Amino acid sequence: MAQPRKPQKSRQPNGASSIFLGKDGRWHGYVTVGVKDDGTPDRRHVSRKTRAEVTKVVRDLEKQRDSTGVRKAGQTWTVKTWLTHWVENIAALSVGENTIDGYRVAVYHHLIPGLGAHRLEKLEPEHLERFYRKMQANGSAAGTAHQAHRTVRTALNEAVRRRHLTTNPASIAKAPKIEEEEVEPYTLEEVQRLLLEAGKHRNTARWVIALALGLRQGEALGLKWEDVDFENGVILVRRGRLRPRYKHGCGDKCGRKPGYCPQKISVRRETKDTKTRAGKRPIGVPEELLKLLRRHKEKQDRERALARDLWVEKGYVFTSPTGEPLNPNTDYHRWKDLLKAANVRDGRLHDARHTAATVLLILGVPDAIVDRIMGWEPGKSARMRSRYQHLTGQVLQQTAAKVGGLLWGPTLHPPEPTPGGAAPGPSQNPAPAEMTVYVARLGDRPVPFAHREHAETVVSQWGSDHPGHAAEIEAWDRSKWEQEGPGGMRGIRDRMPDRRLVHHAHAVFLPGGERLNIGRDEQWSVSAWEFETDLYTDLPVRWHTTRRPGQEVEAQVRGTDKDAVTAALADACAQAVDRARNPGRYGDVHSS
Repeated sequence: MAQPRKPQKSRQPNGASSIFLGKDGRWHGYVTVGVKDDGTPDRRHVSRKTRAEVTKVVRDLEKQRDSTGVRKAGQTWTVKTWLTHWVENIAALSVGENTIDGYRVAVYHHLIPGLGAHRLEKLEPEHLERFYRKMQANGSAAGTAHQAHRTVRTALNEAVRRRHLTTNPASIAKAPKIEEEEVEPYTLEEVQRLLLEAGKHRNTARWVIALALGLRQGEALGLKWEDVDFENGVILVRRGRLRPRYKHGCGDKCGRKPGYCPQKISVRRETKDTKTRAGKRPIGVPEELLKLLRRHKEKQDRERALARDLWVEKGYVFTSPTGEPLNPNTDYHRWKDLLKAANVRDGRLHDARHTAATVLLILGVPDAIVDRIMGWEPGKSARMRSRYQHLTGQVLQQTAAKVGGLLWGPTLHPPEPTPGGAAPGPSQNPAPAEMTVYVARLGDRPVPFAHREHAETVVSQWGSDHPGHAAEIEAWDRSKWEQEGPGGMRGIRDRMPDRRLVHHAHAVFLPGGERLNIGRDEQWSVSAWEFETDLYTDLPVRWHTTRRPGQEVEAQVRGTDKDAVTAALADACAQAVDRARNPGRYGDVHSS
């Protein structure tokens, strides 16, 4: 007689989770979440007092495994250890020199001191947001806090990719808000003053290239004579100057920073190729600039002969007196010195690039050519044009004149089309050939009017607003204005221009923050015509603070709305006092 078969014990399939009561009286669970580096299953163990508790933990672990993945087993990272490992062993191998410099500043000066003690998997978005607020409360600019945010987000994205984290808290945290300040390009008068002053200094062509061609600082300092084609009038941009980095050659015995060590050793290459294909580009050079470059080359030859065996021949266009490429930090300070010497408002060196881009807009250069000259990639060019090309008063006036000429110009009966020819369209100028243009000479500015009474009114009122400046009327025929007048026929005004008051507020503070009484009213106003707003402003209010050569800080407010100007003065003065007391916070004190 056959014996009955014993019932087989149930067995979980391979990889399935298991829950059981251990000999220690606790419930245990095992969940397979992946495969270890050696190929064996990665089983995670959890333990709780009751079956219900351990079951919940096991189910949560299974859901995490099936959705975002479970954090990789192994080293327990802190924010400090991960950021250090990431910036030195991962990022440093895959990004450029300038980028890694920015990463290191954010990591070592901000992120590790502020967040380094956190366990990596315990870092929360709220920790980051409180850290950004603390940075700004301690004096860091919003842009600095935003740079720290971008750096930690990039570092933690790599941690997620390597399964040291399941989610990136920096992708959830709200980044610091940056108010992008509208750049005010230099006016034609300011550019001319800068060029006039640049002619008195060494490396004159350096600043002409910045203002006329819009080259970036690194592109201008990285130019070599082999990139200048005098015969065809072209400059080839193909490399950029890197910021130098040094180490001690004295064994750190001199007690100075590496850059000031008498035996310093360079640890970074001088230039690198442009990072995009669009950045490597030929640029047409005006004949006047070519002449200036030829004279610059002759001066450099004389410097080479004077330096004798001290000269280091590297072929750069702009060099030190011994042939070395210019240091970007030194170049920056030379720009600031040029602004002060030319009595031109303070601005960044990069504002020269904005100025060059705006000049191309005023001249009506096609977008495709603008992109090539400025070195913008096709996919980003529209955004870059909107960022760099600014709608100045001259651009707005020319546009308004074109619209007015089209919609409210003289009504003409269309002529009969001639055989083989087309009838003139609305884009053709309807002004008769025999018309007289009444040019109001307002100082050095010619303003054309179609009606003499408009010119007379402007000359009379403008002259009373600007005593000591000549104002008169000249009658030109159409052909003379087309040949000599700026703006062509579309620039002729068929109506009386607007006249407005621009209100100013002004205050000066000593380095300690004390208000300096300079004997001028705190507020005043000036009359400005619509064709003068590039000298003043057409905004309700705008303000800024600047540091004078004597270290006083000046607060300037101006606008067309008097109440807004009055209200903004308090903010301007508060920043001026803070800037007077803390110059380093605003970049007024520079160190190598």
